[in-house]
Amino acid sequence: MIQNGILNINKPQNMTSHDVVAIARRALGIKKIGHTGTLDPMATGVLPICIGRSTRIIEYLDMDIKKYRCTMILGIQTDTQDIWGEVLERCDVNVTEAEVRKAFAAFDGVIDQKPPMYSALKVNGRKLYEYAREGKEVEVKSRKIFIKSLDIEHIDLEGDEKTVTFTVECSKGTYIRTICQDAGRAMGCFGTLASLDRVESGIFSLETAITIEELKTMDEAWLSAHLIDTDQPLHNFGKVVVSKDVGEKFIMGWKLPLYLCEVQKEPRYASEDFYLPMRDEFKRAYNVYGLYDGGETFLGVAFYDEKYKKLVADKVFYVR
Repeated sequence: MIQNGILNINKPQNMTSHDVVAIARRALGIKKIGHTGTLDPMATGVLPICIGRSTRIIEYLDMDIKKYRCTMILGIQTDTQDIWGEVLERCDVNVTEAEVRKAFAAFDGVIDQKPPMYSALKVNGRKLYEYAREGKEVEVKSRKIFIKSLDIEHIDLEGDEKTVTFTVECSKGTYIRTICQDAGRAMGCFGTLASLDRVESGIFSLETAITIEELKTMDEAWLSAHLIDTDQPLHNFGKVVVSKDVGEKFIMGWKLPLYLCEVQKEPRYASEDFYLPMRDEFKRAYNVYGLYDGGETFLGVAFYDEKYKKLVADKVFYVR
């Protein structure tokens, strides 16, 4: 039975990310499973599920860009910033297409965003939605997010419901609900999220995602065909290849001098900056592969240590 790897799931509506993990645990008979980024219950789309030792890569994916397709309704304000919350206020919508496009033009590059009260972000050890449900107000500080692109696909200002449909590529921690709210304010009306579909997350796309029903009914052969290797999402790291003998020493905790390694790729962010603060070690991170049985076998992740002038294992994934 498969013990490690990643499955790209197309999460349906009316299901939490934790629900998907629970289904995967039952289907696979494995307890150690986690997802790489929460989707709200009413959101749909890409939800990568990491199995076994592959759960250990989740912290390495902070620089992955996510892409969403979403629709917002103008003229409605809710307590959750989406249509599934309680309607607080309505207003007339008298905006032009030019005003809509001008409002969205501000969402470009690094911007400040204040997370919504109905979110899982923690303040003083408690999730914000817990305060919100109790009717308590807490100070929520804005934080930096990165918008790589935002493209408006359709504007409907003629129907009973005025809507805007757009796609956005953004960094981890971006709240699309808040983009809708802030864009509405910039237009002089309210804006509320009506639908949200995550179509990409790092290397994972909706086109290759499997359904919940497929997950529930799969056999081992089908699973193996759809399982993604642990190292594939680590595309921002460099790559080194070592002999089997050197690989064995690496597995046991030996620091690797570079003269024993074939450096095939440098870390992406060794030569360019990410748009937001990132762990400094990621600029010196390498995926380490050993030449086992005539092919390259992923052994683990190492950071280059300036003090020792060697690669030092951060996490070892290979088990004999």
